[in-house]
Amino acid sequence: MHPDLSYCEAAKIEKVSHIRYSLRCSSCSCAYSSSDLLNLCECGKPLLVEYDLAALSRSASDDEKFEDAVRWIDAARSDMWRYAAVLPVDASEAVTLGEGWTPLFHLRRLGFRLKAADLWLKDEGRNPTDSFKARGLSVAVTMARKLGAKKLAIPSAGNAASALAAYAAAAGLEAHIFMPDDVPQSNFIECKAYGAQVILINGLISDCGRIIAERKQREGWFELSTLKEPYRIEGKKTMGYELAEQLKWTLPDAILYPCGGGVGLIGMWKAFAELEALGVIGSKRPRMIAVQASGCEPMTVAFERGAEECEYFNDAYTVASGLRVPKPLGDFLILRAVRESEGAVVSVSDEEMMDSGALLAQDEGIFAAPEGGACVAALAKLLASGFLKFSDRIVIYNTGSGLKYLEAYSSRFPRTASREQDKLGGLITPR
Repeated sequence: MHPDLSYCEAAKIEKVSHIRYSLRCSSCSCAYSSSDLLNLCECGKPLLVEYDLAALSRSASDDEKFEDAVRWIDAARSDMWRYAAVLPVDASEAVTLGEGWTPLFHLRRLGFRLKAADLWLKDEGRNPTDSFKARGLSVAVTMARKLGAKKLAIPSAGNAASALAAYAAAAGLEAHIFMPDDVPQSNFIECKAYGAQVILINGLISDCGRIIAERKQREGWFELSTLKEPYRIEGKKTMGYELAEQLKWTLPDAILYPCGGGVGLIGMWKAFAELEALGVIGSKRPRMIAVQASGCEPMTVAFERGAEECEYFNDAYTVASGLRVPKPLGDFLILRAVRESEGAVVSVSDEEMMDSGALLAQDEGIFAAPEGGACVAALAKLLASGFLKFSDRIVIYNTGSGLKYLEAYSSRFPRTASREQDKLGGLITPR
């Protein structure tokens, strides 16, 4: 069971609507109007949302109780929209399926095995569509609809496609999804069930993105690619707000996060800065540790070389489809957060992540995506090297459910059946 560590009592919270915000380039700092439906800055870099945080913090005096400093949280809600005051749209307008406020588990048995005394896991596989992608797509679809978009398009390695398909269906918008043709079967079926237009491509997510870029103007699509619009990161940052609140407004010593596009890590780093500006936390930050697959490790290579951006990683392959991103658009933001926090970028093999995913399930009863298993494998390496210590408070993020990756796990746990139809539930076999 995860502890309910909320510091806020509903009776003490004054409901606050969302505050004023603007858009600013993450690279050149050029400002843009928040009333326009936008993708990237003219310089080609991501746009980020900036809030008038002083509007929330200026009325709190030093002698007020701490609860008054977080009065803007809608503690009556048990989803990520409890933080609507620091999101770009009011909760009453949200396209929501109940995303967020996921459990935080204390991993006692696994911690004992790995020699980590204070080990925790935030399980994002409990979100709608069974992955953390629900957070970002909830906000992005909400804002796209609010700003007039009718047709949405996304390239995806799998889970973002499922999330867009679900939220577009809930919003009454068209969803056009491009995925590699070897994505997990669960993602393909899920997208089709939600009524999305699905195109499978013989290539990688980067190839899918190129096709959308070539066709979007002609087709009238608004593109929701990772960091190519400013609002998915706003949903993802709520993982940081939640973690701080669940830990009684403190932060851990280290966070391990599986890094494909890296928006979750960037978003949490943004959340911590906002919480400090609001006077809720101090300047202490966790070491941010980005975890990659050795078969697709552009960020690891860039980090080890001391580069500010990564190069395209050729011939990318991993069973963790969410980590198969050969060139993240937000590479410079990921590396900045890692270095500012004195963190690291670590790669693990597919075998290591699958072994560790099975170990997590056996020790803690949590069936994680391979991406979550990758974080367990990386943690074992960092503890063995001394980079992390026995007494550190460490939080692992599992970004999806293992049920979305039955092809990957079925190769590890083979099942014998005389005929395909004899398999309970029609278990998907590796292709």
